[in-house]
Amino acid sequence: MSKFFSSKYSTLEAYVPGEQPKDMKYIKLNTNESPFPPSENALLAAKEEAGKLQLYSDPECTPLVKRMGDVFKIDKECVLMTNGSDEIINFAFMAFCDESHPIVFPDITYGFYPVFAELNHIPYTVIPLKDDFSIDYNDYVGIGKNIIIANPNAPTGMALPLWQIEKIVASNPDNVVIIDEAYVDFGAESAVQLTKKYDNLLVTGTFSKSRSLAGARLGFGIGNKELIADLNTVKYSTNPYNVNRMTMAVGCAVLDDNDYYMNNCKTVMENREYTKNALEKMGFFVLPSFANFVFARHSEISGAELYLELKKRGILIRHFTKEKIKDFNRITIGTKDMMDKLIDTISDILKEKQNENL
Repeated sequence: MSKFFSSKYSTLEAYVPGEQPKDMKYIKLNTNESPFPPSENALLAAKEEAGKLQLYSDPECTPLVKRMGDVFKIDKECVLMTNGSDEIINFAFMAFCDESHPIVFPDITYGFYPVFAELNHIPYTVIPLKDDFSIDYNDYVGIGKNIIIANPNAPTGMALPLWQIEKIVASNPDNVVIIDEAYVDFGAESAVQLTKKYDNLLVTGTFSKSRSLAGARLGFGIGNKELIADLNTVKYSTNPYNVNRMTMAVGCAVLDDNDYYMNNCKTVMENREYTKNALEKMGFFVLPSFANFVFARHSEISGAELYLELKKRGILIRHFTKEKIKDFNRITIGTKDMMDKLIDTISDILKEKQNENL
């Protein structure tokens, strides 16, 4: 830390992204990327737009917003496109939260929420998950504070049904409820259509997971047009050209090829069930997941040890050190071949562990 770093950030703990080591070729199951490439149309769109990079992008994302409206069946005034979903979430914290409007979220959830709260000097409260690692929606009903919930939650993968989300939104009419749907396309229920009914609901999403664009950085927010107008005020005050030309063109092509991506999601869901069953046969406890990952622990090997042993063998998974979940690992679902390699390697590790204990 330099002597010039502002004291207002002296206690800020930055978000730690998933590691991207370059020392060897890994099977990457640690950052919830899609194992499938973008469609050919998306790649062609990026190539065609590359020749126009001397020009600023359209700050209104006009063609992309129109396609979003068509796919999600919403008015274009109710959509805001951003540089990844992290940006729309940060915009929402900036726009709707302050000393008089604190925010609440689960104690085990996406690690950027407390970072954004600290960064923007917003008071926040964390609400513990239940013993089974699920969110108790009753904890949020009528709480009278702004709320953000990842649904499905991360890193657990567990999801609330839509009727519980609606109970939370309806019972907090004077507060903004943000539902982060980064993983919703892998089996959970989306709350997007509820934004037509409730003016205090903001649904955020990303093209990183289900639409194979983690490297393009494209996210969005959907909500009442007044909410979106507020968020646009923040956007135009910080980064008006937040979506670059190539990403915008690729996003349009991706939405045109939506069936391709949704079919990939079905394949991921099938591979998730396959992986869950295989892990359980090896003695793992696996939480029910509606995301493109599973969250699992084994009684005979710690989460940290399994993570390190897999890394030595060229497979990356995500380990968290927080006390409540330190025995778990989050494992991204890849192709069938990738999951077979993972399962075989874990089996070898467990056998070695058992032999050591003889």
